[in-house]
Amino acid sequence: MDLLGPYGSDHSSRQEVIRLERVSKVYRTGAFEVAALRDVDLTIHDGEFVAIAGPSGSGKSTLMHILGCLDVPTAGRYYLAGEDVSTMTEDDLAAVRNRRIGFVFQQFNLLPSLTALRNVELPLAYSGAPRHERHERAVRALGRVGLADRLEHRPGELSGGQQQRVAVARALVTEPALILADEPTGNLDSVSTRDVLGLLQDLHDSGRTVVLITHEHDVASAAGRVVNMLDGRVHQDADTVEVWTR
Repeated sequence: MDLLGPYGSDHSSRQEVIRLERVSKVYRTGAFEVAALRDVDLTIHDGEFVAIAGPSGSGKSTLMHILGCLDVPTAGRYYLAGEDVSTMTEDDLAAVRNRRIGFVFQQFNLLPSLTALRNVELPLAYSGAPRHERHERAVRALGRVGLADRLEHRPGELSGGQQQRVAVARALVTEPALILADEPTGNLDSVSTRDVLGLLQDLHDSGRTVVLITHEHDVASAAGRVVNMLDGRVHQDADTVEVWTR
């Protein structure tokens, strides 16, 4: 299943990569219910760099999990490159997550016992790529993020900014069309934040669709479009920014 097509392919018009129609997500614990998302409508086109911004508890991370096929809506529809995600099999979803979407998380999620090279090879190992191909592609990905001289370093031997660069390399090693970055600068200093945002911009410039989740207005401003969230809803008005940045 080739949902998103090869990244950087020549499209005659801008295609919809993501479309949400009245998506809601409710978490239930006993008699208690928490509505994390409320009737969210959202469209993101091929090649966009979009920031989804809002304060803690606004629903933005829940939205990212749904966009990344890591969770499912309680109500509404999610279309990924025109395909209704609810109709996909578990094998389809696993293939989409492993090959067509690159994930970057705040906590890096690197295995501490493995070198940078081995961490970046992991998605290729899961997809069954031959050893020599895994090695070559991982070396190339680490070179693209400026870590060609850190291949054999383990996470504990790298700075926070370098660890996030390894995580970005791991996200792009499968050549995904869509990059989802959830608070990727949350644990970084200002210099490393600029570096990581520069990497995301480079990925966008190369033709990928990038969705950045953040609670920081300055970070969100790096994107070409900002989608503001508050109380589980998408807000189009600029006043919403003032509410959550005060």
